[in-house]
Amino acid sequence: MRTSKIFVTVDAVILRKSNDYELLLIKRKNEPFKDCWALPGGFVDENEDLKTAAIRELEEETQIKVVDLEQIGAFGKPFRDPRGHMVSVAYFGVVPENTIAIAADDAKETGWFSVKDLPKLAFDHLDIVTLSLQKFQL
Repeated sequence: MRTSKIFVTVDAVILRKSNDYELLLIKRKNEPFKDCWALPGGFVDENEDLKTAAIRELEEETQIKVVDLEQIGAFGKPFRDPRGHMVSVAYFGVVPENTIAIAADDAKETGWFSVKDLPKLAFDHLDIVTLSLQKFQL
């Protein structure tokens, strides 16, 4: 019997409404994609619920506390992450317009970007954001 070498991660697509919707991104402190913008997220801990992991990672990296997020879907194309085969389960949430993010953990910096003018994103995060915006008709 073969042991799977597939890992599960979570990503959080967090928007706040200003004049337009703004997307929360973190600048990665570590490789892969060091110094690139990405969605807050990370590895699911053993025996941890997926949604709980997404809420935890969001708070660890941005200091933003939420009670609930809605699952968007799973993203598991091979080679989406240079470290190995990672399947990411993405979650979506909207926070109040005065929400402030503070970089922590493995986030070097945080930023809010208009969904109409996003920087280049790490991994396949643009696909995740695009699907989220379509799904929630934003």
